[in-house]
Amino acid sequence: MDQGVRNYLVVTGGYWAFTITDGAIRMLVVLYFHLLGYSPFEVAMLFLFYEFFGIVTNLVGGWLGARIGLNLTMHIGMGLQVVALMALTVPDAWLSVVYVMIAQALSGIAKDLNKMSAKASVKTMVRDGGESKLFKWVALLTGSKNALKGAGYFIGAALLEWIGFRGALAVLAGMLLLVLIATSLMLPAGLGKMKSKPKFSQVFSKVAAINWLSAARFFLFGSRDVWFVVGLPVFLYEVLDWSFTQVGGFLALWIIGYGFVQASVPKLLGRVHQGQGPGGGTARLWAFLLALLPAAIAMALNQGWPAEQVLVVGLILFGIVFAINSAVHSYLILAYSDHEKVSMNVGFYYMANAGGRLIGTVLSGLIYQTYGLQGCLWWSALFVILAALLSFGLPEVGADEKQPLKADSH
Repeated sequence: MDQGVRNYLVVTGGYWAFTITDGAIRMLVVLYFHLLGYSPFEVAMLFLFYEFFGIVTNLVGGWLGARIGLNLTMHIGMGLQVVALMALTVPDAWLSVVYVMIAQALSGIAKDLNKMSAKASVKTMVRDGGESKLFKWVALLTGSKNALKGAGYFIGAALLEWIGFRGALAVLAGMLLLVLIATSLMLPAGLGKMKSKPKFSQVFSKVAAINWLSAARFFLFGSRDVWFVVGLPVFLYEVLDWSFTQVGGFLALWIIGYGFVQASVPKLLGRVHQGQGPGGGTARLWAFLLALLPAAIAMALNQGWPAEQVLVVGLILFGIVFAINSAVHSYLILAYSDHEKVSMNVGFYYMANAGGRLIGTVLSGLIYQTYGLQGCLWWSALFVILAALLSFGLPEVGADEKQPLKADSH
């Protein structure tokens, strides 16, 4: 087997295992702390540090990966996740809000170290096949990750029912520790490590395309979480009277479907781009299309249409178009980066991603409490429009594949 393909499969397998624990721990915390009497909004706030430390991690993680190697940062992330899982196995009396937020901060650091390392590694492995192959590989990695995160929701809930909260955490930690050991033995040392030691100031990209893309990513992911994190589950639970199991199961299925669509985007867009990767024009088009959906859902709810049907259909359509947007962005950050600086560029880009998720999480609770779900949806539409407008700064890739590499060498 080709060495690049072998490394890609090892990285993907490690990313899959981590992602299952990431989805499972979120569902375990949501369900268990709901049983302890926390309100849905309070449960959502437990993840505040998870999102905040994602910003810090991505800023530092890309620089760290360039200095010590992406395989090492990936394994540090796995190790921190094992610690975060075991930290929650303490007695209930220890599980204060602050304690859980700190444990979630560790999990957030672990998640973003792992994600940055896995996605940046793809660029170092694709030496042949051009932009089409890069688009396929990164879409498959990202899409499968999201599908497995949804599966992690189910696994977390099932383990909670079968062996309890602490037993579930111990099983997940043991599984991930075994994967950590296996991948550390199978991956070459120094993967993604720069030949020269980059200064921390180099974390902030000097490439205009990467800065525009990162800004667009901030608002794209803020547009999802501003209604998805707090507003939607609370509305389903309190207004539509869904059970917590129904809410969790529905969101899990949505994430799985979203992942499958994301992995299929290269095929969906392949004929349009004639074997080349998408460019800035594609990002703008799909962002403007996405902006129509939360606005349409909000107007349908305002007209008194059946809320359950509107939200289910609306979420399916939103998930499909959002997945296409996300896959195009995930490809573009790699296409705009050269092999030497890919980890730093990806880290900077995912710092913006985490920032969007953080502001979306905070606004989701604040706006839902003040203006309800319709207010969250209108803010979502506004954020997507901002992402689309920022995408006017994105160049095309297929016309000259070397152009982004020249820009990145300054």
